[in-house]
Amino acid sequence: MTSRSVTARPKIGVLALQGDVREHFSALDACGADAVGVRRVSELRSIDGLVIPGGESTTISRLLTVFEVLEPLRELLGDGLPAFGSCAGMIMLASEVLDTRPDAQHLDAIDMTVRRNAFGRQVDSFETDLDFAGIDGEKMRAVFIRAPWVERAGDGVDVLATVPNGPAAGRIVAVRQGAVVATSFHPEVTGDLRVHDLFVDIVRKAR
Repeated sequence: MTSRSVTARPKIGVLALQGDVREHFSALDACGADAVGVRRVSELRSIDGLVIPGGESTTISRLLTVFEVLEPLRELLGDGLPAFGSCAGMIMLASEVLDTRPDAQHLDAIDMTVRRNAFGRQVDSFETDLDFAGIDGEKMRAVFIRAPWVERAGDGVDVLATVPNGPAAGRIVAVRQGAVVATSFHPEVTGDLRVHDLFVDIVRKAR
């Protein structure tokens, strides 16, 4: 964590190894943060918070290992670095992942069990409107693309949103534990900035 003034724009990294990085850059900038790409340990140590984007979780896992970022990132998260993960980012932040490769790594930042590709294949992608705890206003439009869901949330984990209806009704799709937030959907693609705004506020308060 840095000692930058709380009045300055927070410097939030977006893990830029694979996935929808550019959309998160735009959302963070609109919410008053300076977004930077993160690929190396030196870049990790200069940021106030980190976004792990959607993409392919096993690819992100492999690249974290190749770039020797995995263990330093685990350490920083354990020390309180705020983080937000969407879709594959949720998988990466979990303490347990189901239906993944035996050699896949994760970051143990949220005490939860996540099932990868829980809603089905790409053709099963869908949208729905969610109530999101802690965010006021109209329901949030959520886009699910080969998305995970949370099968177990630990005692210290706040459930922020669940699927309202349909075959997956009641499944957990957004959580928070301390300064770490995860969604199984992609708020970066809808133009609704409220999840990013929530995360930027978390980062500011953590500084």
